[in-house]
Amino acid sequence: MIADRMIEQGTLTAEGGRTAVEVRIPWYRALPGSCIAGAALTIDGVAAPEDSLRWTMNNRTFSFAELVEETGEWWYPLDSAVLSGELPVDAAAEHEVRVDLKLYIPYIITDHGVLHIEENDTKTMKVGQ
Repeated sequence: MIADRMIEQGTLTAEGGRTAVEVRIPWYRALPGSCIAGAALTIDGVAAPEDSLRWTMNNRTFSFAELVEETGEWWYPLDSAVLSGELPVDAAAEHEVRVDLKLYIPYIITDHGVLHIEENDTKTMKVGQ
């Protein structure tokens, strides 16, 4: 829906073998953590290992398995979350950053069940730019 603004330009960071980027919700209303069904972080065509991915929002960090039951923390349209994974990058180079995101929209029911959306965004940036 609002995928072209999903990755926050200039937020790529790298520390200790982990790479992170700030992500904005591609939806117009807040969603609980349990509605964040998954994500992928890819830098220059190389994907971070799925089991290394972490999602940070409201100063709390979760694996995607932990988010399944998380109804106490909400992702708001004005707040950025941080998607990180084990993926070393060259701090001096410019990188193509891609985020794929899967969300459930719990208040929209279709013939196939709860609405499920998949969005992605790609930006080019340097670490710490």
